[in-house]
Amino acid sequence: MQHLIALLTEYGLAFVFVNVLAAQAGLPLPAVPTLVLTGALLGVGHYSAASLVGVAVAAALIADSAWYFAGTRIGRPVLRVMCRISLSPDTCVRQTETIYARFGAPSLVVAKFIPGFAAVATALSGAVRTPFATFVVYDALGAALWAGVAIGIGSLFSNAVESVLDTLARLGEIGVGLIVVALLVFVAAKWWDRRRFYDELRMARISVGELADMLDKGTAPMILDVRTAEAREADGWIPGAIQVDEKTIAVHIPDDASNREVIVYCACPNEASAARIAKMLKARGFTRVRPLAGGIEDWVKAGHAIEQKKALIAEALVA
Repeated sequence: MQHLIALLTEYGLAFVFVNVLAAQAGLPLPAVPTLVLTGALLGVGHYSAASLVGVAVAAALIADSAWYFAGTRIGRPVLRVMCRISLSPDTCVRQTETIYARFGAPSLVVAKFIPGFAAVATALSGAVRTPFATFVVYDALGAALWAGVAIGIGSLFSNAVESVLDTLARLGEIGVGLIVVALLVFVAAKWWDRRRFYDELRMARISVGELADMLDKGTAPMILDVRTAEAREADGWIPGAIQVDEKTIAVHIPDDASNREVIVYCACPNEASAARIAKMLKARGFTRVRPLAGGIEDWVKAGHAIEQKKALIAEALVA
């Protein structure tokens, strides 16, 4: 343990750079504990608070810029990749699109403080063609604020942190083992939360082929699109789909339509947002409601038709 502390005091900048770079790239390696720890060691480490923040910002910008350019090249499908590698269960595309649509690039200033938002917002910035210079300014400000807060907490409570380090140092190899176990517990807890989240949303899906057959035969069900308006305009939507969300569905989809078959789709891994809406409808008495397996992405991949004109008005369709 003493060797580890010596490495941190000597090579704290390099350790912070690698940790932040890995965390922002999407690996389940929390960087905040490292920033807090190096902040607590400011008095004995071979670095300053300014250099720590600078290194953290540089590492974050490198990783975030890679996701930004992935977004500009691949578009919105890259958001699903980000959702899949993230261990947070609430990082579905729709949540990030909603926040970004409302606040734009300035939301990047607080993105790293919002669970499930930072992991996707950088790629979304590229997908919606936010100017790179604007992205860099706000992302750098956000990274500096995030790192500065963590380092400041470490410095402010340095005595408490040093007491913990002294205890771990006295434990020797056991102390190192406790740190490893804590990291494993963190990753396992995140993974379990994610699995439990998707287990709660487990229900029968309808395939893209089945829905296409229904449309071809003229027996189309009520189709609900739970993506944002920005996503609909960018990628189009399944013909006849009504745009709703958790707040508007109670208004736009009346209870007297509960005898209709309803298909819900989104652009999330495991159809998370679609399954949420489906569960809400089931609770209201809708008995024939299913998410679309693969969502809009699989629909487009299968070569089926999409609409890209002005959004349909929900009230008119369900009246």
